[in-house]
Amino acid sequence: MTIAFQVPDMTCGHCVKTITSAVNDAVPGAVVAVDLPTHRVTITGTDQADKIEAAIREAGYEPARL
Repeated sequence: MTIAFQVPDMTCGHCVKTITSAVNDAVPGAVVAVDLPTHRVTITGTDQADKIEAAIREAGYEPARL
């Protein structure tokens, strides 16, 4: 399964690292791919979209599920 989010307030490499760590902490084993120019975060290997969304929000970002 693939889950994707638009994260408009993700603007730099630090943001990418923070979001990636938050997702990996929430759902170990999930594969996170980030496209910084388009502000898109794609996660494969899990179906726990609500848990991932909550982790990204807790990290301080505003994800929108795609």
